[in-house]
Amino acid sequence: MNKGIYIATLEPNSGKSIISLGLMRTLLGKTAKVGYFRPVIDDSKGDTKDNHINTVLSFFDIPLDYEDAYAFTTSQLIKKRNKGKSGEILDTIITKYKNLEDQFDFVLVEGSDFTGEGSVFEFDTNVLIAKNLGLPVILVGSGVGKTEDELLGSLQIAYTSFTERDVSVMGVVANKVQPENLQVAKKGLRNFLPDMVEVFAIPFTEKLAHPTIKEIVQELDGKVLFGDEFLDNQTGNFGVGAMQLRNYLTHLKQDSLVITPGDRADIILGALQANISTNYPRISGIILTGGLVPEEPILKLIEGLSQIVPIVSVDDGTFSVTNRVGNIKSKIYATSKSKIETSLTVFEKEVSFDQLIERLINLEPKGITPRMFQYGLMKRASTTKKHIVLPEGTDPRILNAAVQLVELDIVQITLLGELEKIKEVAVQHSIPLNLEKISIINPVDSDHFEDYVNTFYELRKHKNVNMDIARDWMADVSYYGTMMIYKGHADGMVSGAAHTTAHTIKPALQFIKTKPGVSVVSSVFFMCLEDRVSVFGDCAINPNPSAGELAEIAISSAESSLAFGIEPKIAMLSYSSGTSGKGEDVDRVREATEIVKKQRPDLKVEGPIQYDAAVDAAIGKSKLPDSEVAGQASVLIFPDLNTGNNTYKAVQRETGALAIGPMLQGLNKPVNDLSRGCTIEDIFNTVIITAIQAQGI
Repeated sequence: MNKGIYIATLEPNSGKSIISLGLMRTLLGKTAKVGYFRPVIDDSKGDTKDNHINTVLSFFDIPLDYEDAYAFTTSQLIKKRNKGKSGEILDTIITKYKNLEDQFDFVLVEGSDFTGEGSVFEFDTNVLIAKNLGLPVILVGSGVGKTEDELLGSLQIAYTSFTERDVSVMGVVANKVQPENLQVAKKGLRNFLPDMVEVFAIPFTEKLAHPTIKEIVQELDGKVLFGDEFLDNQTGNFGVGAMQLRNYLTHLKQDSLVITPGDRADIILGALQANISTNYPRISGIILTGGLVPEEPILKLIEGLSQIVPIVSVDDGTFSVTNRVGNIKSKIYATSKSKIETSLTVFEKEVSFDQLIERLINLEPKGITPRMFQYGLMKRASTTKKHIVLPEGTDPRILNAAVQLVELDIVQITLLGELEKIKEVAVQHSIPLNLEKISIINPVDSDHFEDYVNTFYELRKHKNVNMDIARDWMADVSYYGTMMIYKGHADGMVSGAAHTTAHTIKPALQFIKTKPGVSVVSSVFFMCLEDRVSVFGDCAINPNPSAGELAEIAISSAESSLAFGIEPKIAMLSYSSGTSGKGEDVDRVREATEIVKKQRPDLKVEGPIQYDAAVDAAIGKSKLPDSEVAGQASVLIFPDLNTGNNTYKAVQRETGALAIGPMLQGLNKPVNDLSRGCTIEDIFNTVIITAIQAQGI
């Protein structure tokens, strides 16, 4: 079930506020608790708080703290991007959005405003955020200053940009269109959009385009002389009072803003009288230019009037003020009750999102991005905190990862090694080791050492192990860490940064053993590609699996895939697809595929199949048109270790994909192996998947 929608625009001043307000009211009519989130807010003008957030939260009385309703300001975003921290940006946005998902039935997400220094990046940023949040989009484009072709062309390009990145577009809105062109705009949109995409056109509304007196005061840095209580007056037209009063009065229109030099008492008093006269339209306010203020007798006369409008003094000259007022882009503030009601009225008249919302609530998100996958892993690991032992306590990469993990309170960590040596490494590499949060055990000095020795002796004496041999092995950090798991003193182990795979896995095979019904311990990597997460197996353990072993690896990998939220569609890889190839290697893959189908008829599996046919929809359709797996495989099983190990490394290096793993499958308790070339991030992620395994997946 989908729990959110993303409103994105193509440009500044698109009028997406009307969509946010209208959609929020519609959603609140369908579900009890609706949250609101803006990934990025504009701080280029020095505002203390974002107007969009204040307006939505206050008008709809949403129980949400302001700080929880956004992730970054534009200046914060730019600084992080310039430091190469794009991944951190997405992680923070995903975390804050997911927190709202936990609190609310549905979340309305509003994209950025295209203002300030970072506006050139904003469209791509909105596409990336929507994709990583897994949200469908409503696109909004403004018709102001555009021909029909320009408006439709820009919306078509935007639609294509989102859909090419596998982001669902559920609705497209042509906003601020001249009333006589509404049907033309709708027809033009329908010409290039599929039927499943809702199409709407909203007319340009004069009342929403003009600023309030309050906005004008803020823009001009004006001083309010009279009428503080009427600053929310909505302006209509504006004009300069420079002619004789008798001539100026004929130019007044409804809600006119009067702009006049501060020494023109005749214009000021005449406009105020016109405001209360039934023969003239109402005015919204008066701007006095040139830093001039009426003389005391005039001010006293104004004070005594029974009806007043805001009178504001500004320093700039009349010409400059008039131009600046004309360039103000009006906003909807929390106090702008009239504008909010106008927006809602226009929305309800022109837009019907009822059907869209029904589809929206039942929509299943497309795929999963690497950042979404990583967030899900961290969230899942932290739900039941597990104890993970890291035998290689003197490796600085291990120490860095351990510090990050305990600071995020995801797992409990024990490091193995001599305390003084570990502290020395931490100092050398400026690692802030917190001994209150991280436990350190030197195996030979531990309280459990003799017990572990005796246990190992009893488990292995049938293999001619004596007490001296048992003592030697228990002094080894890999054996000691594995025994911690066996005895229930830890939930899982991650090693291999400084040890071979054999050294890490051998003790697990000796006394942790495999699960019932499992004869092969194998491994998978979670390959986090740009637009999906694939499961690669086996790329770390079994050199030349038989057909039966290959089938077991495939079934174990499918179960791991499912346990981590990825629908398993298994591709049994070979150098040919379908029935075209001959030879011992392809026959082995064909036999393995048949075994999987027989043992697990519930699984979708295809084989033998080539890699390109497994992952590319067009190639898959051409080679195996009737396959449920071809072109959309999520679990890729390699025929041997040579192929698998080289392929995962090639994909990782050439595409920049993040490879999480290897995660071992088939053991009674989780032990996972690292590459000796692993990074801090590799260790961090492997510990997390180990903790999840320990939760009993």
